[in-house]
Amino acid sequence: MNSAPRLRIESALTATPHRARASRWHTAAGLLGVTLLGLALAGCASLGGGGARPASLERAETLARRGDAAAAAREYAALAEDNSGVDAQNYQLRAAEQWLAAGQPDQARQAISAIEGNLAAEPAADRALITAEIALLTGLAPQGWATLEALPESQRGGPRAARYLGLRQRLAFATGRPTDGVRAQIARERLLSADVERLASRRELYGQLRDAAGRGIKLEPAAAAGDPIVRGWLEIGPIAAAAERAGGAGPAIASWRARFPGHPAGELVKAGSSDAGSSAGTPLAPGAHVALLLPVSGRTAAASAQIRDGVLAGLLGLPAGSRPALRVYDTAVMPVADALSEAARAGAEFVIGPLTREEVTAAADAQGRRPTLLALNFLPAERGTPAPADFYQFALSPEDEARLAARRAIADGRRRAVALVPADDWGTRVLAAFREQLEADGGQLLGSAVYVPGQADFSRPIQSVLRLSDSQARRKRLESIVGSALTFQARRRGDIDCIFVPAPAAAARALRPQLRFHFAGDIPAYATSDAYEPGLAANQDLDGLIFPETPWLLGSGEAASRLRAAQRDAWGADAPSRGRLFAFGYDAFQLYSALRAGKPSSANELQIDGATGLLSLDSERRVHRELTWAQIGGGAARVLAVTKVP
Repeated sequence: MNSAPRLRIESALTATPHRARASRWHTAAGLLGVTLLGLALAGCASLGGGGARPASLERAETLARRGDAAAAAREYAALAEDNSGVDAQNYQLRAAEQWLAAGQPDQARQAISAIEGNLAAEPAADRALITAEIALLTGLAPQGWATLEALPESQRGGPRAARYLGLRQRLAFATGRPTDGVRAQIARERLLSADVERLASRRELYGQLRDAAGRGIKLEPAAAAGDPIVRGWLEIGPIAAAAERAGGAGPAIASWRARFPGHPAGELVKAGSSDAGSSAGTPLAPGAHVALLLPVSGRTAAASAQIRDGVLAGLLGLPAGSRPALRVYDTAVMPVADALSEAARAGAEFVIGPLTREEVTAAADAQGRRPTLLALNFLPAERGTPAPADFYQFALSPEDEARLAARRAIADGRRRAVALVPADDWGTRVLAAFREQLEADGGQLLGSAVYVPGQADFSRPIQSVLRLSDSQARRKRLESIVGSALTFQARRRGDIDCIFVPAPAAAARALRPQLRFHFAGDIPAYATSDAYEPGLAANQDLDGLIFPETPWLLGSGEAASRLRAAQRDAWGADAPSRGRLFAFGYDAFQLYSALRAGKPSSANELQIDGATGLLSLDSERRVHRELTWAQIGGGAARVLAVTKVP
């Protein structure tokens, strides 16, 4: 595997008077490579379900993927109420995990308390880890440590090893056990496969030790006399704290390097003492860095890691001498207002993030001084007040994609549409955006119906929107007149030019064949990118579907080529496949570079050919994307020609 170029990625570990101050300041690096049991955050919007629908496992998983952890937690809790025994226990555990991802440890505690009966060994171990994390987040770190210590050795390894060790490291520093924290990091680093992950993990430990020494915690390197790696880490903490206070600790660093040649912290000591780096444009002030605000712990770690790695890929695209320092602030355990305050105090010159709609609203409402900010989601329209100055918004917005679908349908000469959308808040928002754009461009939405994604049979909503039931009613009337059964073939309404079917990928693959069965296979169908998952043989069920997609996933465009090259350079030729969120993080860094080079004075002054589409800025500092259009044929996506609204 190729070695990643040297990066400057710092921890966000600084003293605070909060009761949990020692536990809350940690970085995405602390969870690099951690294998978690929950589902990823995808889509970024808050998507609370609506109505009194039966609880649905697929809906809960969809909400979790899209980042609405609180709504997913409620759905899992409802599933627990509708089930019993082991199933109910597992659903309560998943509800607790989602409450943690939503930053609501008290609700997570309630979910854990609601579990009835004895748990088997595996779910009992998961409950212990969740309980320990709740204690850490609520200022009860000693209780969390005791919970981890009581976990049997047989339950600390295997698929939960990385999670256990990461939590142990955080709790060790929160309870004044730095030696245990160092040993946990060393064990966890052995589980990391990429150079960039190992480097980031070391930077997190470096920051934890610096913070501990700065708060007067005794690191006691003599206790690790027989282990030069552990002792070297413990000795570097006071040196790092002194360097931060005095602006340099040259002699102490030189002495440390002489005593610990080849130590894993060697690169960090060199970078921390002299190599602050700079970005394109004006020089950075001392301590200046880019602050990345992401919910990187708990159930959101996998998806947030994709965004973080995309940002790192953008960073690696800069010459080595012009890369800014990068600090990651975990908004899963640190309130957004606190993260912004700490970033400003530490000298951040730009903020990328936060991610979820709730976090972005909190960032917009935060008081006090803050740097220029690029939020990774849009403020909700119902907020009603304009965004603050120097507050930019960038999102993988399903509403934007719905508007693109309406414009594409009009450009294709299809002005009369019907729509089938999910029966949740996401579907409501996407339908409203499609209708608004379609009617603005001279089209007409003839009708719509809703479906529940978790169901297998969509006959009723399909028959409703196609008016097949009208045809069946006519048959019954004729049969009553003639007094006998008639040979009959249902007919759909004949005034439809196209159908809009936004759906999660699994639901889309079920919907498309059922539309064919109900005589609508010849109607052009448009969707959002959520319907498409690259490389699946099951995509053959989507044949004919038209949808917008990122150049990154379609393998088209110069930006996608640059990103693939950066990925190979950083993670090697055998790097795992990365999805839309990876490209999203990469484009966020391209936007940072463009905004820092010179803030545009008008919307037309910023245009970037990105990996997620052609990016432009509107008058309210929101970034919009023009995507590449594709159509499924033979199970594969083929790029369509560009068309324009007449």
